[in-house]
Amino acid sequence: MPQWRRARAGPTFQPMPRAPFAIEEYVRWSDVDHAGIIFYGSYVRFFEIAETELFRAAGLPYGELFEHLGLWLPRAHFDCDFTYPARLDDRLRVVAYVSRFGRSSLTLAFDVVHLGANRLAASGHEVLVCTDRGSLAPKPIPDTLRRALEPFVFSETEARTVLELAEPTT
Repeated sequence: MPQWRRARAGPTFQPMPRAPFAIEEYVRWSDVDHAGIIFYGSYVRFFEIAETELFRAAGLPYGELFEHLGLWLPRAHFDCDFTYPARLDDRLRVVAYVSRFGRSSLTLAFDVVHLGANRLAASGHEVLVCTDRGSLAPKPIPDTLRRALEPFVFSETEARTVLELAEPTT
């Protein structure tokens, strides 16, 4: 469902600009290593929170999605690149978007922005495979799921343009 904002020049309404989904989170004590720098595995937790909230924002909270559509979305692939250190109590923005739909899979992309430095701290991807709940055999992604996630489909270039980072991300 599109979001709307009131236009300044009159009573007409215009759609809000599209943007990837984002959450903000602090680096917590349990996220850092002995040097006080975020432990690489902590990014998995940040990605999971952003993913869960992305699906909720799309109108498909996981608590209902799996039961209603009779499917699971197990991960088939995960990768992450680290480009700037985050430390204890740093505030991060975790941006999540769908970068690709396949027949029975979808790729979620994540960009973690260090808000204090306005730099990309990490980026990652997960490939989720749509499977039958009983047999775990791959099955086509339901149209309901595709339509719900459509507002969150971006190329990496489109998503990073919205981020307006201090430095190039490549």
